[in-house]
Amino acid sequence: MGRRLWVLLMLAALGLALLLPFPAKLAAQPVATGRPTEIRGVWITANDMGVLRDRERMRQMVAQLAELNFNTIYPVVWNDGFAYYPSRVSEERGLQTFTYRGLQGQDILAELIETAHSHGLLVVPWFEFGFMTPPESLLSRQHPDWLTRKQDGGLTSISAAGTVAWLNPFRPEVQQLITDLVLEIVGQYDADGIQFDDHMSLPREFGYDPFTLALYQQDIQKRTKKQTEKDPKKETSKATPKASAAVAAPPTPQDPAWLKWRADKITDFMGQLKQAVTTRRPGAILSVSPNYYDFAYKLQLQDWLGWVRRGIADEILIQIYRPDLDSFLPHLSRVEVQETLQKIPTGIGIMSGQRNRPAPMALIQSQVLAARELQLGVAFFYLESLWDQSSEPREARLAGLRQLFPTPAPRQRRARAGTAPPLRSLPLPPPLPSLPGA
Repeated sequence: MGRRLWVLLMLAALGLALLLPFPAKLAAQPVATGRPTEIRGVWITANDMGVLRDRERMRQMVAQLAELNFNTIYPVVWNDGFAYYPSRVSEERGLQTFTYRGLQGQDILAELIETAHSHGLLVVPWFEFGFMTPPESLLSRQHPDWLTRKQDGGLTSISAAGTVAWLNPFRPEVQQLITDLVLEIVGQYDADGIQFDDHMSLPREFGYDPFTLALYQQDIQKRTKKQTEKDPKKETSKATPKASAAVAAPPTPQDPAWLKWRADKITDFMGQLKQAVTTRRPGAILSVSPNYYDFAYKLQLQDWLGWVRRGIADEILIQIYRPDLDSFLPHLSRVEVQETLQKIPTGIGIMSGQRNRPAPMALIQSQVLAARELQLGVAFFYLESLWDQSSEPREARLAGLRQLFPTPAPRQRRARAGTAPPLRSLPLPPPLPSLPGA
């Protein structure tokens, strides 16, 4: 079966190489009846705010996406440590000193949702930064104790967004902030869900702050005590101090037990968040756009496959930003991708270009076709590079996109406003016990 799959993919790639840049035969049919409608999405980033903040340009953009038979928009709402919408949660906490609005004074998220829905598109607001924050943000400066550390005491890492710090995902205050922001979105707006990406995670080098290490040691001691109670013969009183001393030594970042413990803690929080979102807005999509699984789990502590298996994630878009087809294809047939596809709507994040690195339409088309051959949806990173910021003419880019999606594929709206209690009284993660160095 695997060999046949590769043969089909390579034949598809070979056929593309023999066709014109924008071949009429390129279009694949929508996914088979019985499966969820395929995802045809696009991310709207901070770079796209010039379009989103201007009412008329925003309306033209949504109309263009609808004409191209897209069905989902993922607009950024949490980036650089502040909210890209009028946020009571962020402003009342002093995390930003301004209200983010459009050029005409409008609530840009509310107007985007209304406009998109009128064209039959879903809107799933995107928490791009997740636990990540600039080290100079008001959030970082006001709550330095909320930031986690590396083993050498360092507070920052280098990412695509530059130098960043990381909120400690194990602290109840951080979990409360993220929960409040998410519930504000799904409770205040007629959005179709919420999305997190590869930053709803933690680089494995982090977690060496006193709070996290004390919590880890406490959990290890509890587990050791339970094991001892089950089988006293395996643990003597003389061995107990040695076990405690071993726990006190900080593990290496890649230590399997330490890695799993941190990943499991993030998963537990995501489970609590999913429950709160569902209570607040039944049917709301919890979408995740992670890296491929080995990278996500081992380097970012993001067990997104576990999220799928536990029913936390309702939709997965795996970021496969590759500059050619050869490096792109192997990721489509991974076992975790195929498992996820059998359970929930699944797609591939495709790079449509960056300002300093445009992606040719022929490459975009070949990657989309390869994904759709396996009944995987797609989402493009990002709006600006779809047709405006490119080395190719705008009309040529639009023509190429029309050939990809010649027929509509409307997604059914699931989210409806719930009857949950007010934001502050929703059940949230219980506070952790007082720990040394907290």
